[in-house]
Amino acid sequence: MSQSTAEQAESKKKDEKGNLTWWQLALFGLGTTTGTGFLLGSSLAIEKSGFSVILNFFIAAVGTYFVFQALAKMIAEHSEKGSFRTYSKQAFGHWAGFSHGWVYWSSEMLILGSQLTAIGLFTRFWFPDIPLWILTSAYAALGVGVVLLGTAWFEKTVNMLAVVKLAAIIMFIILACLVIPGFLGADNAHTHTPKNFGDVFKGGAMGLWTSLIYVFFCFSGIEVMGIMAAELKNPKEAPKSGRLMIITITILFIASIGLALLVTPIEQITTKESPFVSALKDLDYELLVHIFNGVLIIAGFSGLVASLYSVTLVMSMIADEGDAPKLFAKKSRNRHFPYGALGLTITGMAISITVALLLPNKVYEYITTAGGLMLLYTWLYILCASHKLLKLSAWGRIQTYTAIALLLAAVLGTLFDQVSRPGFFVSLAFIAVIGFVTFFLRKRWQN
Repeated sequence: MSQSTAEQAESKKKDEKGNLTWWQLALFGLGTTTGTGFLLGSSLAIEKSGFSVILNFFIAAVGTYFVFQALAKMIAEHSEKGSFRTYSKQAFGHWAGFSHGWVYWSSEMLILGSQLTAIGLFTRFWFPDIPLWILTSAYAALGVGVVLLGTAWFEKTVNMLAVVKLAAIIMFIILACLVIPGFLGADNAHTHTPKNFGDVFKGGAMGLWTSLIYVFFCFSGIEVMGIMAAELKNPKEAPKSGRLMIITITILFIASIGLALLVTPIEQITTKESPFVSALKDLDYELLVHIFNGVLIIAGFSGLVASLYSVTLVMSMIADEGDAPKLFAKKSRNRHFPYGALGLTITGMAISITVALLLPNKVYEYITTAGGLMLLYTWLYILCASHKLLKLSAWGRIQTYTAIALLLAAVLGTLFDQVSRPGFFVSLAFIAVIGFVTFFLRKRWQN
């Protein structure tokens, strides 16, 4: 090989590594995880477990950290454009990569429905007479518009909105810290601390258990970060990005939720609005209520765009490998954008909007539970693949087994709650369909 040819090959290799730095990936992760799962979904967890929800945030943070570490180590050893589903395929065969991809796609479609519903609920705070399906349709159209602008615009949008979301959460923490001791006036100084052990553990051990799924859902987005990790300049820095992101987000989650619980009567926190809006309303800061509600819409829209992008990209990858109709792999000539995959995503969103129209009362709880469960199934694939592909130390194996146990505990907890139980059976229906198709196609892969 001539020197010029070698230089071209090296240049191409560098280009394939991407252009993201580790701190940019961490910021991107902060943007994708701080969405409606936390800003509204946390209300579901608080309703069931009260103040003890803080304990669940610690538990879920540990489990999430172990899952991302498993993914990051695989990325560090061998970065793949197909991300986590490619590792499942390498570990267990074609059937695992196929089913993992479709489980993830299904989870993201349910999460898209959850996000659209949450943004619609936030907007109805201002426009209560507008039907939910009209609001969700409008946000779906806007989200598709951002994705169509291309990857560069997508990354800029998510990063910019991440700064807005994080700034709002930090401002809430500062405000609560000033209100409680009376720095903003003695009249506003107040707390609603639990009076006894029963107030701390609302719902008892069962309440703590059944709320775990919704706390895990607050951390949804690390898998999108895993997809983007393939764009790192140095894939070996993926674990460092994950550590910074998860530690930062856990501190912000626990501090903000803990303070919201202290300044708000716990019975006022419901799934009809964010716990932060409930807190600001109780403090009589009317202007801040409206400002924060606007931030919630921005946060939800940011998560929506991230999910739209990731689910479209994954479907394109699935189709490229022959695990979905080739129609979904077709790209435009000029921008190489997978319009076929986006069309399938839009169809899925239309179904979610229809469900929101038919089941307006409990749609958020049902879709959030089912989407959260499908996401945890995706994480279980990641853990099993890492156990097979990586040479784990004793501590590494402990991390893997601990994470698997925590995820399974969250899944099983949904069976013991009347609200989350339908979501469990919805997730089982998805798994059954994907499992049936996988079993039917297995002979084709063996030939």
